[in-house]
Amino acid sequence: MSRRRYFGTDGIRGRVGEGAISADFVLRLGNAYGHALAAAARARQEWRKPMVVIGKDTRISNYMFEAALEAGLVAAGVDVQLMGPMPTPAVAHLTHSMRADGGIVISASHNPHFDNGIKFFSALGEKLDDATELAIEAALEQPFHTVPSEQLGKAVRTRDAIGRYVEACKNSVPKGFHLGGLRVVVDCANGATYQLAPLVLRELGASVEAIGVEPNGLNINDGVGSTHPENLARRVLETGADLGIAFDGDGDRVLMIDAKGQVRDGDGLLYLLACDWQDSGRLRGPVVGTLMSNYGLEQALAARGIPFLRANVGDRHVHQLLLAHAGVLGGEASGHLLCLDRGNTGDGIVSALQVLEVLQRRGITLDAALTGLAKVPQKTVNVRCGAGSRPVEADGVKTALAAAQQAVAGRGRAFLRPSGTEPVVRVTVEADDVALVDSTLSALADAVRAAVA
Repeated sequence: MSRRRYFGTDGIRGRVGEGAISADFVLRLGNAYGHALAAAARARQEWRKPMVVIGKDTRISNYMFEAALEAGLVAAGVDVQLMGPMPTPAVAHLTHSMRADGGIVISASHNPHFDNGIKFFSALGEKLDDATELAIEAALEQPFHTVPSEQLGKAVRTRDAIGRYVEACKNSVPKGFHLGGLRVVVDCANGATYQLAPLVLRELGASVEAIGVEPNGLNINDGVGSTHPENLARRVLETGADLGIAFDGDGDRVLMIDAKGQVRDGDGLLYLLACDWQDSGRLRGPVVGTLMSNYGLEQALAARGIPFLRANVGDRHVHQLLLAHAGVLGGEASGHLLCLDRGNTGDGIVSALQVLEVLQRRGITLDAALTGLAKVPQKTVNVRCGAGSRPVEADGVKTALAAAQQAVAGRGRAFLRPSGTEPVVRVTVEADDVALVDSTLSALADAVRAAVA
């Protein structure tokens, strides 16, 4: 991981116009990716042109980056399918179903419009492995290269990408599944799900009120979506809806609001699915969470005899650990859920449908389905550090971390996590007592600050 120059936890991300998130770099990135795909095809003795699908969220900068990627890929001799605004998981699915050699999503997920990023998928619709990302970075070190004119790729707009994906979402639930009588408010974050999510739910019979469905290029995630669920909660209470569903800007996260206006995050939805799948025999292997998964989730699953493992933060790491242990269910508190018997990547719409299927089949409310989960207080402090600084390796920090972990032993957890996207160390403590959390967090964060100073 230390050899990476551009790839972070989930692709390449940053401020628009700066560093790797600039038009000139993205042009070279598309070219490098295209040549890496061509080299891999030659190694397999395949002499056809590679094909890549490109989707994007609703940021205004995506017009610029889509054109740059298209030019770089075509110059490398790669054919391109342009999907337009599509959720990240939709691009992953269509990459696989259309038998493309790779997929690209232009999105910074839950970030504001002034950020953007490039995410890649393999031919199987999975996040790239480390070796492939390093191969792309190696290709970036080479000069921009245009193949001879007769070898150039072509770019076309994909026909009916929305229709294809709507059917894929509906096929993730049983044929007889119907949401007639369900009143739901959907918040699409003015992002990539703004057309798809309401359409899927309505076609399945739900009565849908949609908010966050008027993207203008600048309002993605702006006071709406899974990072700002308070507006959705208020609307659920105002309308008397049965529940609310909130997606993030690129549609790979989902949170829910119960009829009482309570926010139910990824930990809660993961618990609901794990319990039902255990009872129905659908659950295989362990459930996989992350370092940030609440200690209460771990305890609640243990009480039911469900094995639980923690991966590093990022749905890519959750996916890798699930595959290593033959698991099918995992996710993050942020709302990334992976149902690997339904798809290869985190999918907000598909995950929401899995939850709704459980509630409908059992005839219970979201609130009632989560009565067995008691989450403990969890708090995080971000300590800023200089580039290249490694305070977590300081002796004083190691001593403070050991003391913090001893303080919450059997009642919670204390841990440090250097961010993969910004120069901060995230200091997190959780326990069954708020005062204990506060005192332990304060001492540990002070130790990290001292190491940075």
